Amino acid sequence: MADDAVRVGLIGAGRNTRDRHLPGFQKIDGLEVLAVANRSRQSGQVVADAFNIPRVYDNWRELLEDPDINAVCIGTWPYMHRTLTVAALEKGKHVLCEARMASSVADARAMLDASLAHPGQVAQIVPSPTTFKVDRLLMNLIGEGYVGDILAVEVQALGAGFVDTAGPMHWRQDRALSGFNIMNMGIMYEAMIRWVGPATKVMAMTQVNVPRRLDDDGNWQNVTIPDHVDVLCELATGGQAHIRVSAVTGLAPGTQFWIYGSEGTLYVDQQQNVHGGKRGDSSLSEIPNPEEGRHYWRVEEEFASAIRGQEQITRTPFSVGVHYMEFTEAVTRSAQSGQAVGLPL
Repeated sequence: MADDAVRVGLIGAGRNTRDRHLPGFQKIDGLEVLAVANRSRQSGQVVADAFNIPRVYDNWRELLEDPDINAVCIGTWPYMHRTLTVAALEKGKHVLCEARMASSVADARAMLDASLAHPGQVAQIVPSPTTFKVDRLLMNLIGEGYVGDILAVEVQALGAGFVDTAGPMHWRQDRALSGFNIMNMGIMYEAMIRWVGPATKVMAMTQVNVPRRLDDDGNWQNVTIPDHVDVLCELATGGQAHIRVSAVTGLAPGTQFWIYGSEGTLYVDQQQNVHGGKRGDSSLSEIPNPEEGRHYWRVEEEFASAIRGQEQITRTPFSVGVHYMEFTEAVTRSAQSGQAVGLPL
């Protein structure tokens, strides 16, 4: 194997792996997707045939024993992320792990500890891509003082449909598979903290509007993961944030962000156009966002480059993943107790 060769094994090959990671890996010179282990050998073979992957394993343990593989892409549900990440690192493999990082803070910390115990291996969490288009512009504007002191942040990620009472159980609604993760709340929070920094305290109210759903076997299962959540946050940089995420808000305006400061306001609309206004302006105006200044999806490229020692992981290191898992778990603790919860946990 060449010194800079990257030979990837896939553990779990769901939609994001097939739609994003595999096409991304295939664009990188000197990188080969060598093997796949999916939930069954049959489903793994389907992926292998579609993407010309030469090896199919019956299970992830067999894949990790392959000495030719030096990196793994973990695309399973969150409940397996800790087990797979720790095992892969202990086998000397670099790890790209799908978001959401883990089921719980304890699992996320175990993953971080394992990565720190193996500093020669790259450990990366797939980042939230929701705001790639505007991230650099917002960070630059805020860093240059456009809004002044941050006073308030509003984040809304509201579903476009009315509550679905008859839909089947999704893995994101299954506590055993998803843990403390709630809809796309962690993704929204990860995006927000790139611009305004982390929260130091949260207080939340949540609601489960459909308490039972049918699973794949036709059995009724209790749903305990909320489908509507409101979170108030104190920010480390000052000010407060309000995050509202919902899957039950029919005809809602979708995803929007507002950043209010002492000297200016920034607004990101559903199309990710950035609008701003300063003290003395009578209205907001669209702020140019040149194509060359935008971030874009390069997760697989960053992973391979980090393995080759050409760059450091910025989107997203395990340390950031642990923080957003702390936030995620704090939301549930607050909602259950009725009390504010400080961060870090």
